[in-house]
Parts: sequence; C-alpha cells; structure tokens
Amino acid sequence: MGLTKTEIFTEEQNRLAVMLKAMAHPARIAILQQIIKANACICGDLVEELGLAQATISQHLKELKNAGIIQGTIEGVSVCYCINPTVWNELQQQLSAFFSTYELKTNCC
Repeated sequence: MGLTKTEIFTEEQNRLAVMLKAMAHPARIAILQQIIKANACICGDLVEELGLAQATISQHLKELKNAGIIQGTIEGVSVCYCINPTVWNELQQQLSAFFSTYELKTNCC
C-alpha cells in the first residue's frame, strides 16, 4: 500500500500546515483579530462585528477550533470562543523558527 501525502512529512510540518490552512481565509483572520482585540472570550458578537451570516461564522469557527487555534465552551444556548494559548504559542514558535531559517541574500534572483 502506498504512502499518503502526509506520511512523508514530519509531524511538525503536518501540524503547522493544518494550523496555517485553518487560518488561510480572510474571515478567519478577521475572527482571530476580533478575539485578540477583545482579549477575552467572545460569545456571539462576531455577526455584528464582521457582517457575515451566523452560519458562515459558525463554519469558520469550527475550522479554527478543529485546528486547535481557538477553544470554546458552551454556556446555555451560546458558545464562547477564545484563543487557545498553548496552540497559539506553538504556532508562534514554529513560525518564528521557520522564518529565522532564511538568510537574506542580496545577490539572489
């Protein structure tokens, strides 16, 4: 049986790709910016802030939560979301390490 594409990459490469894929939509970036700006859990305020339909926001929140970037709790009929600090820190460290591996060369291309 052949390898799946993810099996030829390291666990770290796959994890980073999952997180970046989850963030790779302008609505998701806007959602993360709103959560960061609030510096607290957000409970249903995103529809008014972003001007998107509740179903659309819910789908984007689901993608971010599945990647572990945000975490949520159910309180009655509302769901509150906030940044998952452990995963956020992991993402920050991985991106920092990734970007620091490149050395700018002025005579390239």
